[in-house]
Amino acid sequence: MTGTPDARSAQTVSLIVPCRNEREHVDAFLDSVLAQRLPPGLALEIVLADGASDDGTRARLEARAAAEPRLRVVDNPERITPTALNHAIAQARGEVVVRMDVHTVYAEDYVAACVQALQTTGASCVGGAWRPGPARSARQAAIARAFESRFGSGGAASRREGWSGPVDTVYLGAWWRDELLRLGGFDPALVRNQDDELNLRIHRSGGMVWQSAAIRSWYTPRASFGALARQFYQYGYWKVPVIRKHRLPAAPRHLVPFGFVATLLGGGLLAPWWPPAGGLAASLGGLYAVLALGAAAADARPWREPLAWLGIACAFACMHLSYGLGFGRALLETVLLRRGPAASATRLTR
Repeated sequence: MTGTPDARSAQTVSLIVPCRNEREHVDAFLDSVLAQRLPPGLALEIVLADGASDDGTRARLEARAAAEPRLRVVDNPERITPTALNHAIAQARGEVVVRMDVHTVYAEDYVAACVQALQTTGASCVGGAWRPGPARSARQAAIARAFESRFGSGGAASRREGWSGPVDTVYLGAWWRDELLRLGGFDPALVRNQDDELNLRIHRSGGMVWQSAAIRSWYTPRASFGALARQFYQYGYWKVPVIRKHRLPAAPRHLVPFGFVATLLGGGLLAPWWPPAGGLAASLGGLYAVLALGAAAADARPWREPLAWLGIACAFACMHLSYGLGFGRALLETVLLRRGPAASATRLTR
């Protein structure tokens, strides 16, 4: 069921974009965004928050802004995503705010589809599914397939490209600006998961988050297993502060990777003194390997694509083990040691 259609109208849409050290990508991004097809009467502005880039990005942005009145560049001295978004929101002039990422490719009607979904669904936040873009390597293709898999993602609706309806969260997102300000914007204490936490506040305030199959974009998957592991380590780590902030029990899909990692590590440490613990850890590890290889076989047949099959299974392991390790570290720091997120966990990684 959709919400009540929104009677508000939009004359300007503000695209808010966090950016740091993107000299190689920012021109292509801006070219694609400025080519968006908008319905008559709707104007576009781009508010890009630069996090003290030191690779020449800022000079390139200033040159583009001098030639393009729809582009404005604002400072993000904190250099993290949530503050970048909040600085951009504060400077936005549009009735609708649409979040964008430099490493994502957008359908030419992306902005128009976001505005239409806001007006017709009555949702507080709308967005599309996570769709991977073209892979540049076999490893990147395996990572993208693992990310889309039900085994990899836990069955989240935001991975289902054809789904339109209420969801827990969406990729990127779009909002009425006054609603976004009422909600308080993004939590600057959350380096990761700030979008999930905002959507949680929407749900708890009685609002709705809506995914539309008409809102199409294609993100760039991580290109290496190391980058994938760092990404999911931070996802796991920053999930704990969100749970603590809202005093909510963790969902099973958040606890399973941590339980798996804790059993493996605990069994390995206890094995010299209590051999059954080592046997339990070994059995669980073997069972996981069978399940991961079996799930990977649903996307890549072992006898036809053996390298892709193994790559997908390795990506599963990177995602789940890293998420569990990050979640466990955050539990140790915030629950047992009673301290906030570690400074080393705030480093940005792509």
